[in-house]
Amino acid sequence: MPTKIHAKHILVKTEDEAGAILFDLRRGAVFEDVAKEKSICPSKNKGGDLGWFGKNQMVKEFETAAFALKVGELSRPTKTQFGWHIIKVIETK
Repeated sequence: MPTKIHAKHILVKTEDEAGAILFDLRRGAVFEDVAKEKSICPSKNKGGDLGWFGKNQMVKEFETAAFALKVGELSRPTKTQFGWHIIKVIETK
């Protein structure tokens, strides 16, 4: 059975904004609260929760970053055609 991950993300327009958000998260800001306040993705209403997904379901750059993370780990700012993401993996199966 292929690996699936449950992830959350925060999507913003610029790399600088993503870097500032990552800094805040590493200093203890609550991911879900920051997603609701700063993300430009509709998932912000769910604290950035994207649910479960497998390979080939997300754009390549996002997928590569997400599947490289361990549970609970935050990604570096990751650029896609939609903007800049901070990704957090919640669980895998």
